[in-house]
Amino acid sequence: MSHTLDPVIAGALKRNEAGLVAAVVQDATTGEVLMQAWMNDEALARTLATREATYWSRSRSELWIKGATSGHTQHVRSVQLDCDADTVLLRVDQVGGACHTGDRTCFDARVLLGEEA
Repeated sequence: MSHTLDPVIAGALKRNEAGLVAAVVQDATTGEVLMQAWMNDEALARTLATREATYWSRSRSELWIKGATSGHTQHVRSVQLDCDADTVLLRVDQVGGACHTGDRTCFDARVLLGEEA
């Protein structure tokens, strides 16, 4: 089923040259940043309509619902647009790992600058 983005939201978005906006995904309970993905208008519209995190796969050129094949789902509690209207923040209830590697978060492997003591 195709979903259409509300024209007011669609008019506010600032998309990149590929027609996408960045989506930052945060655990709604802990505040931990889980992942970053991309959304086109249909992915955002479907996410808003169903509360199932839906993204645009740049490598496969298709929509993907987080957890549809892995079972590692994201129930979306809230969606916010940043001040520049080029990034959305999804606050989710994560089931299983958020990273495609199976890790809880995509941001736990490569620390470039650690916490200051």
